[in-house]
Amino acid sequence: MVKRKAKPNRERCVACGACALQCPRNAIDIYKGCYARVNMELCVGCGLCSQTCPANAIDLMESIEEVKNGGNE
Repeated sequence: MVKRKAKPNRERCVACGACALQCPRNAIDIYKGCYARVNMELCVGCGLCSQTCPANAIDLMESIEEVKNGGNE
């Protein structure tokens, strides 16, 4: 199964916190006031953070996740 996840770019991030405020799953925090980081367990890849980021510092990356129990979970 392919899923999207947010991936912040530390070099472009201005640590404004706009992405964290928009995240409906609270998957983003501003690490030590320096850059955004994403908790991949919580991120659902909705894209709100990427759309909100004024520095265009968040990309949505596709990742392949294993399907457990034949996909019946």
